[in-house]
Amino acid sequence: MAIQSTNTVKNYLSLIKFSHTIFALPFAIIGYFLAITFTEKTFDLKLFGLVILCMVFARSAAMAFNRFIDREIDEQNERTVIREIPAGIVNAKSALVFVIINCILFIATTYFINSLCFYLSPIALTVVLGYSLTKRFTALCHLILGIGLALAPIGAYLAVTGEFSWLPLFFSFAVLFWVSGFDIIYALQDEEFDRSKKLKSIPVLFGKKGALLFSTVLHIFSALFIIYAGIHANFNAWYWIGTTIFTGLLIYQHTLIKPSDLSKVNLAFFTTNGIASIVFAIFVLIDLYIGSVC
Repeated sequence: MAIQSTNTVKNYLSLIKFSHTIFALPFAIIGYFLAITFTEKTFDLKLFGLVILCMVFARSAAMAFNRFIDREIDEQNERTVIREIPAGIVNAKSALVFVIINCILFIATTYFINSLCFYLSPIALTVVLGYSLTKRFTALCHLILGIGLALAPIGAYLAVTGEFSWLPLFFSFAVLFWVSGFDIIYALQDEEFDRSKKLKSIPVLFGKKGALLFSTVLHIFSALFIIYAGIHANFNAWYWIGTTIFTGLLIYQHTLIKPSDLSKVNLAFFTTNGIASIVFAIFVLIDLYIGSVC
């Protein structure tokens, strides 16, 4: 029984690609500590835990919903037919129940944070769940995904302060363009399949070469927002070290992918961006801590 339960947990963690939480979670942490540093708020372990739970519940709901909605498409795609639902590892109805449970838990968690987050929670869920439908009618689906993950820094900031501010929004814009850019790179793998099924994406719209150029432009905007945030908040040297590494990794991932060679897509997509997110967050937190004690 214990082995079966362990396998079930592993199957659901695989279903939602739990390891990909690494992309947005560090920016949520940045948003949380920005609020503490630039306002009179103090660190609250309970609130911090609630913010992390919101991230986990929202992303779990979004990813499981994506797998549920795309299950018939995944069955026809050689690359995705091994995913949990088409492979029969996770039942489709069970996945939908999992989505509903995580949506309820997300909304319930926001209730214990503050009224603003609670009232905004249905909007946040609409964005993160709605992304899964967008590739059926718009090539800008990558930007919708970017918006969903971009809610992390501003959402965490709102959890602490209950008020909007420009600084976390600059980081949200950085996440928007960063995520949209690397999602386009990931979508290069399915260009031919998506075109054959009349699905929409930037690679389908512009081809591989054009999509890579579009991704590059988005990543330039991401770097510019990171830079502007640093100038706006008058960050110190640690921040700029993190910015340099983050920008360097953005550049590096584009050297890995060629229109004629997609063999390193996973390296560019997961490894490089995962490292970029974590390292940047570490340096931002170091800078915020040093600034707060000086």
